[in-house]
Amino acid sequence: MSALQHIDLDVRKGEFVSVVGPSGCGKSTLLSTVSGLLTGFDGRITVRGDEIKGPHPDVGVVFQEESTFPWRNVLKNVEFGLEMRGVSKEERRRKAMEILTMVGLEDFAKSYPGHLSGGMKQRVAIARTLVMEPSILLMDEPFGALDEQTRIILGEELLRIQRALDQTVLLITHNIQEAILLSDRVVVLSARPGRIKAIVDIKLPKQRDSTLLATDEFAGLVGQVWSVLREESLRAFAQEQNNDEETTHA
Repeated sequence: MSALQHIDLDVRKGEFVSVVGPSGCGKSTLLSTVSGLLTGFDGRITVRGDEIKGPHPDVGVVFQEESTFPWRNVLKNVEFGLEMRGVSKEERRRKAMEILTMVGLEDFAKSYPGHLSGGMKQRVAIARTLVMEPSILLMDEPFGALDEQTRIILGEELLRIQRALDQTVLLITHNIQEAILLSDRVVVLSARPGRIKAIVDIKLPKQRDSTLLATDEFAGLVGQVWSVLREESLRAFAQEQNNDEETTHA
């Protein structure tokens, strides 16, 4: 069975789009195809009209897994991509410090990942991607392993940075509140094979923060997304039950 089918989605420049869906619906597969890390599928993915056939210099990716290099301090972690590109030491240090200041880690430039919290490590990973100046940022549940308070704070920081850099962001998340708080649109995928079941426009103020979580308008949007997602989550659960039964009988 295909992981995804009939996905047709345009993301506009400077837009923040989140993708939610039940477990196993192909969310991460979607991100891997858009990033160029997964090839050999039917269909086309384009950036400003250019077809993506592999990793693209305008596309940066942040994954959920902790990905800092423990043997390099924070500054050298952020410099890594620039170093691989052959950027001079002075230039890459200047760019890395600019980004570390943007994510609030300038005072930890000489610290090593082993001395950082989970949230700080993830900010290092985000900074390492941002320093490459991608116009498109793909994120696969980047805050999934963090506690709720930390993920809300980092979500606010991400939104501030995205607005400042005018980046286009595609976020994969299982957290409905996170998707609504950060996004211009939320795409809901069906149970496997993943199809676009609904696209919900998030008509909240552009300048937003976590205080919106307590509003009736926000609660209404959560209910709207969940009403679509609940049906697909029940379908995905039934699929898993059937697969377990078939495995047991086999």
